Formats: sequence, structure tokens, C-alpha cells
Amino acid sequence: MPLNIAPQGLFLVLITLSEKEMICELTVNTQPDCIQIAITEDRNLVEYQKESQEMTFSVGNIYLGRVKKLMPGLNACFVDIGSEKEAFLHYQDLGPQFNSIQKYLKQVRSNRKKFYPLSKAQILSPDGKEGNISTAVEQGQEILVQITKEPISTKGPRLTSDISFAGRFLVLIPFTDKVSVSSKIKSPKERARLKQLVHSIKPKNCGVIIRTVAEKKRVAELDNELSALYQRWEDTLRVAWKANKPPALVFEETSRTIAILRDMLNPLYESIHVNDEKTFNEIRDYVSLIAPGRTDIVKMYKGELPIFDHFGITKQIKSSFGRVVSYKNGAYLIIEHTEALHVVDVNSGHRLKAGSQEENALEVNLGAADELARQLRLRDMGGIIVVDFIDMALAEDRQKLYERMCQNMERDRAKHKILPLSKFGLMQITRQRVRPVIDIPVDESCPTCFGKGTIGPSILFTDTLENKISYLVNKMGIKRFIMHVHPYVYAYINSGVLSLKTKWRLKYGTGIKIIPDQSLSFLTYSIKGSDGQEIDMKEERELI
Repeated sequence: MPLNIAPQGLFLVLITLSEKEMICELTVNTQPDCIQIAITEDRNLVEYQKESQEMTFSVGNIYLGRVKKLMPGLNACFVDIGSEKEAFLHYQDLGPQFNSIQKYLKQVRSNRKKFYPLSKAQILSPDGKEGNISTAVEQGQEILVQITKEPISTKGPRLTSDISFAGRFLVLIPFTDKVSVSSKIKSPKERARLKQLVHSIKPKNCGVIIRTVAEKKRVAELDNELSALYQRWEDTLRVAWKANKPPALVFEETSRTIAILRDMLNPLYESIHVNDEKTFNEIRDYVSLIAPGRTDIVKMYKGELPIFDHFGITKQIKSSFGRVVSYKNGAYLIIEHTEALHVVDVNSGHRLKAGSQEENALEVNLGAADELARQLRLRDMGGIIVVDFIDMALAEDRQKLYERMCQNMERDRAKHKILPLSKFGLMQITRQRVRPVIDIPVDESCPTCFGKGTIGPSILFTDTLENKISYLVNKMGIKRFIMHVHPYVYAYINSGVLSLKTKWRLKYGTGIKIIPDQSLSFLTYSIKGSDGQEIDMKEERELI
């Protein structure tokens, strides 16, 4: 994935941990066909992303598009940005800077020989919030837009003309003079200092949002990042100036891994484990820019086991996804996904514990609140979430549950709102949705019958494996390869003084490696060459 990395200034960690803090780790599993990213907190999986190597994370990308169709009834328009489905732009997403950006874009595009200086741009007054899309844009008009939501289901990407460039400490917003400070910075003195400081260094015709991590940062750090963000904006305009005709990608956001690091890297990160040298170098270079002196947290994994198996992530993925999720003492959640919303039902299961019914209901519900907050981040569930908790008679218990849920969601980076329990015991949550919900099937298909309902004798499975090894070595001339099998099968192959593994290595050569892989079904296997590429040896009518 191409990376647009600019210096982000210094990130000096001057913190004394007076008590045990949460340990955060990021694990990146790069495969030839996909990249998987897992974030753990105290070894518990809290965020997971899986993307094809062919598909890029497009939120934040900026395009020179063309208005394709006006929809006055929706007060919106469809814009051609080169995606499979036309992107959607609502009037309210034009933003207060729309007129200023469009006037400058017209000036830039009108003279293809000389770039119109950004210093000569003017800030125009915005249109009213209750305006009409038909008066704001015209069909066929060139327009500068940024993606805010990935295509979801039958819908195309969601767009905004309120362009912004996010850094670690600051967010640059062109064609406005406003400076805002994150509401999470509570000290009035610090807020005033940051605001005054940024006003003194910000470029002309640019607004700035000061992020939470900018608290107590020095002027040099903020100035370096602001200069880098302004350079991105100018480079974006120059690409738009040179573009032949819409649609054209004029700014590409960093990769998903780098975007997570930019938003989340903090003193609590203990390590970042990567199994691919190219990705390792990209991440290490980025960390060296935003956090000099902390590059040692980026670690190259060279173990034989798959990286997710080594760190216990594969098992957590298989236990955390699916319709039914158990959490503690036999209680479980049932999670259903629909087109309009997500429904979660809380069940006590076979939980048997002394105490009153009200005490048990409260304990089950509090545990469900803990697990649900993790599930929302893990699956990236967005939109409307309705949770049916176990009924509680006491008002103070319902308030305690609401406060617990709010507290758990404080670590969630997505915008969200939580309503107290209704009279029916339902809690309603809205959570920002920028990409499709992650739904990983955990039920494994039958590895031997291929859906036919009958299987051959499983005792012959090791004979099948030996036949494959013999074919690779003797027929194809491949002497070095790695065979991945289920851990139970690996234990059988590796058991005994003169194990099957030892016999095969004596017979076919020492270039054979056999690795246990938790991601495989019971009687399945995969074979990879020394270059890491899979060698397809599977046949539907194998004799096992």
C-alpha cells in the first residue's frame, strides 16, 4: 500500500507511571492476499481489521470529482469519483468552506500553464444551512471532495466538501480562520495557551483543530506538524491542477496500519509486532517520525508459528465472532445484524450463583456491558445498536448499568451516543459507521466431505499428507516447503520417539517443516513454498 508520510514533529514521552497501566499491543499479520491488524489491551483483543491487499482503505482520500446527477428530493447529488458506485454528497456536507474551495479550484483549473498561488485565495461567506443543492452545484461541475464513509452494502461512498488533513497533534481545515481545542483538554490555562500558540503559527486562510494529544506540547512540535499538513494541502491542489479531467485521486490517505498508529500511539503502547519486512520498515520509519526514540517498540516477528497463533489472537477471533458470544459464568450475548440496525440480547444462560434475582441480574448485565463495549470496537459495529438487558427492578441498578456502559465506551475512538435504559429494559446506542461491520464466520465447513455428508476414514489422513509430500519432492522437485496442519494433527504427527515427522524428514529430506496452525479446520492442511506463496495441492476427492 502506498504511504504518504510527512514529518509529524517530536513525540516526547515524559510520563511516570505511578500505578499499573493498561498494556496496549498492535500485531500486524501480512499475508500475500490480505493484511490483518489486531489491537490488544492487557492481551485481550479489542480491535481487529482485515483487508485484501488489492483493496485500499479509502476514508480520507480526496478526489477531483464531477457532479453526475442532482437529487433535489434528497437535497443531495451523486458524484463520479471513479468508484464502482457513484458517491453520495448531501447539501449539509458541502461545509462552510465550499464556496471558497470551489472558487479557488476554478481559478487553479482555468490556467493549466501556471499554478494560481494559494496565498491569493479568498475566504468567501458560506451559504445558509437550509439551502438547496440545485443552487449550490450544477450537473457536470468539477468538485473537490473527501470520502467520509466506505461503500456499505448497496450504498456508494459518502462524501464531504469540508476538506481536512489529520495529523497526530492537529487537524488542518483549509479556508477558515477558526482555531478549536479538543473538549478533552480540561485545563482553561492550557486551552488558552494552545489556542494562542496555534493562532501565531497557523498559515493564512487555514483553520486548525487542536487534538487531545497536543496537550503540553511545545511550539516547535506543533509548528513542524502544521507545516507538514499545509504542504499536504498545497500538494493536493497541485495534483488537482495537473489532473487532465475528473475523476482523479488527488490525495491518498495513509495505510490502515499507519492511520491507526497516528490516532492511537501513546505511552501505553508496549510493542508493535510485524511479520513482514516491508511493513516492518514502513511502520518503523513512521514511528521514528512521530515518536523519536521509541522505534524499539516496533519488533520483527520471525517465529515458525503463525504470528496470530503465537500471540493467542487466532483463538480470540474464533471465540469472539459469531452469533453467540460467551463472556463469564455461563452468560452470553446473542448478536444479530440487520440492514437497519444491530440487536443484542443478554442471557444469563446456565449461570447458578447464590444471591437474589436482582443481584444476579445486575452482575450479568454489568458483565454484558463490559463485553458489549469490546464487541462494538472489535466488529466495528455502527449505526443503531439496540440491547435487551435482563430486567432490573431498582432504578439505582439501571443507573449503575448506564454509567458502566458509558465508562466502557470512553476508550472507543468512534463517535457514539448512549441512552439510559427505557421502560422495556432496552438500551439504545448510536455509533459512527464509516465502513461495513466486520462479520467473520467461525463455523467451519466439513473438511473431508465438502458438504456431501459422508467422509472417508480419517485414520488415512496422514497417508494423504505423505502422498502430497512425496509428490512435491519426487515429482515437482520442491525440496523445501512448510506444511501447516491443525494443532491436534500436529501433535499426532510429532508424537513418539520415532515420530511421523522424523520419518518423513529422513525419507524426503530436512527441508520439510510442519507447523501447527489454529486457523485451519481439523482435517485440513496448507502448503507454502520457501517464498511464502501457497502451493495448491487440495483435491475434492482426496482419499482420507
